[in-house]
Amino acid sequence: MNPIAAASLTGREIRLASRPIGEPARDDFELVETAVPEPAEGQILVRNTWMSVDPYMRGRMDDAESYIPPFALGAALDGGAVGEVIASRSDSVHVGATVSHFLGWREYAVLDATDATVVDTTLAPAQAYLGVLGTTGLTAYTALTEIAPVREGDVVYISGAAGAVGTVAGQIARKLGAATVIGSAGGPDKARRLTTDFGYDVAIDHREGKLAERLVDAAPDGIDVYLDSVGGDHLEAAIAAARIGGRIAMVGAISTYNATAPVPGPTNLFQAAAKELTLRGMLVSSYLHLFPKYVPLAAGWLAAGTLTTEETVVEGIERAPDAFLGVLRGANTGKMLVRLRGSARPDGRA
Repeated sequence: MNPIAAASLTGREIRLASRPIGEPARDDFELVETAVPEPAEGQILVRNTWMSVDPYMRGRMDDAESYIPPFALGAALDGGAVGEVIASRSDSVHVGATVSHFLGWREYAVLDATDATVVDTTLAPAQAYLGVLGTTGLTAYTALTEIAPVREGDVVYISGAAGAVGTVAGQIARKLGAATVIGSAGGPDKARRLTTDFGYDVAIDHREGKLAERLVDAAPDGIDVYLDSVGGDHLEAAIAAARIGGRIAMVGAISTYNATAPVPGPTNLFQAAAKELTLRGMLVSSYLHLFPKYVPLAAGWLAAGTLTTEETVVEGIERAPDAFLGVLRGANTGKMLVRLRGSARPDGRA
C-alpha cells in the first residue's frame, strides 16, 4: 500500500442541491470540497482523470422509482469515471493501475477493488473506456446485434446519430452488412459530419422539420432497423417507415427527459401490430457480460482505423454540470467527457 494521511488530502465533488423541475439549472448542483478518506482493507483510492455525463442521469435526479436508484439530495452524484490508483489495500489492484468505475462527479474516489475494472491503455486512451470502449459503445453494438439485429442488405435508421451512441452505431451497422445507413441529428454541422466522418449514407437535420417525410425520401422502400435514442416524433416516424417485420431497439428517449407531464406515445402504434414489428427495450446493464467480446473487437477497429470516434471535452470538475446540461441540449458531437484537472497526487504533482 502507498500510505496516505486522510487529513492531508481533500478533493472536490459535485452534489445534487435540489431536484429539478423540467430542464435542470446550474443551481441544482453544488461544488463542495471534502476530505478524502483512507481506503479500508480491500479498497483502493483513485485519482479520477476523466468522468462521463450521460442523458440517463436526468432521470436519477427525480425522486422516482426506476431501474436505477435516484441521486440523493445533498450527496455526490455518481457515474462512469476512469483514473489512476494512487493507494491500494487490495492484492488484485495495484498502485499505478488505470481503472474504470462508477464513482464519477468527484476528483477522488475510494471504493472496493471489486467495483473497479483495470483497463488496458495500450489498446486505447483511458477515456475511451467511457465512450467507444465503454457502455456507450457497448450500447450501440448490443442494440444492433442482440436487440434489433442488422442483417445483410438492411436499411438502418439511427436517431441521435451525432451523439455518443449514434456516432459508433452507424459505423457498426455498416460493418454488420447494412446496405443503407440513415441518421438524424440536430443542426446542419452535425448532419454534415454524419456522412463525412461517421459512415452514414444519408443525414437528416431534424431541426428543419418534416422528419417523417424526409425519412420516407431517404428510404422510399422502408427501413428494416431503427435504433431509438430520442423517442417522440422520431419513434413515430420510424414506425411509419418500417417494413413488415422491422426491428426497433429502444435505448433512450431524450426528447422526453425534461417533461413535466406524461408524454403521449406514438399516434401510429397500431402500425407496429399491422406490420408485425418488434419494439424491444434495452438496458445496457443487462449486457455487461458482452464486454469481453466487444472490447477487443472495437479496439481492433480503432487500431485499424476503420472506426472513427469523437469526443466533446469540458475542462474541470467545476464545469461538469455545464457538460451535463450540454448533453441534454445536444451540445455534443460524440461522447461528452469532463477532464478532471484539479486533483493532485499525494506527492503534490498534478
